[in-house]
Amino acid sequence: MTAASEARRVPVVAGGLKRGSLSFRRRFVDIFSKVLMTVALLLAVTPLVLVLIYVAQRGGKVISLDFFTEDIVPSPRRSGGGMAPAIVGTLIITGAASLLAIPLGVLGAVYLNEYGKKNALARFIRIMSDVMTGVPSIVMALFIYVAVVLVTGDKTGLAAALALAALMLPVVLRSSEEMLKLVPDELRQASAALGARRWKATVSVVLPAAISGITSGIMLAIARAAGETTPIVVCAGIAYSVSWDLNSQQTALPAQIFSNAAQPFDPAVARAWGAALTLTIIVLVFTLAARFVASRFAIKNR
Repeated sequence: MTAASEARRVPVVAGGLKRGSLSFRRRFVDIFSKVLMTVALLLAVTPLVLVLIYVAQRGGKVISLDFFTEDIVPSPRRSGGGMAPAIVGTLIITGAASLLAIPLGVLGAVYLNEYGKKNALARFIRIMSDVMTGVPSIVMALFIYVAVVLVTGDKTGLAAALALAALMLPVVLRSSEEMLKLVPDELRQASAALGARRWKATVSVVLPAAISGITSGIMLAIARAAGETTPIVVCAGIAYSVSWDLNSQQTALPAQIFSNAAQPFDPAVARAWGAALTLTIIVLVFTLAARFVASRFAIKNR
């Protein structure tokens, strides 16, 4: 029997072998694996969905236009008021921390993967970033408090931004490096064959190819920073009115959630739920926006 006639006997479709040509054992294992993966997905997603629904139900009762525009009520017993100072503080402090951590983290990842490789400096940076990843936020907050707040004599939004940036930096660095490792070396070799310098290939080929994964790591770091309470309480102070000055005392949504939820009064607890829902919405909006921007710059969409 020739090879051509043997090939004609194999039932082939566009996607490979026909499902009916597989043995019963293989079909059973395939279906069973899909069922297990679906169940695992549901088990992982269900608690998250339940938490989101509960936060939306409790926080939606106090969400209104005044909640986003009015100042914070100083007394926990009084109803009303809004979270405008906390919303502005969250955006300013997290934004400043992102401006400090994201460029340094991405550039550090480029150095580690494209230039440093496995030399002594690169190994030292990896070890220190791994150590910093596991440092609790209270330790970083106390470090900034001693190094900045006690030196200047004032709690400011900038001090809190420095603490958040220190927490974000190792996350951005290590996640970006792992995404750069997934870029095929063939792309770098093709760029070099065309005469492109390494920095040019990195900027125009490597980074766009990994931009989606890098964005995911960046959003993970931003979400962690936006939800941190200790650096805000220790370094930013407290504020009841809107302030756009980083050099003044600020407040943020996590700090307001913490302070209001600890009160035994219903108005304060209601404001805590509203702040939690607001923080969830802010993180969701920025995540979707980052995904959209990343998809526009990805090589596959060019």
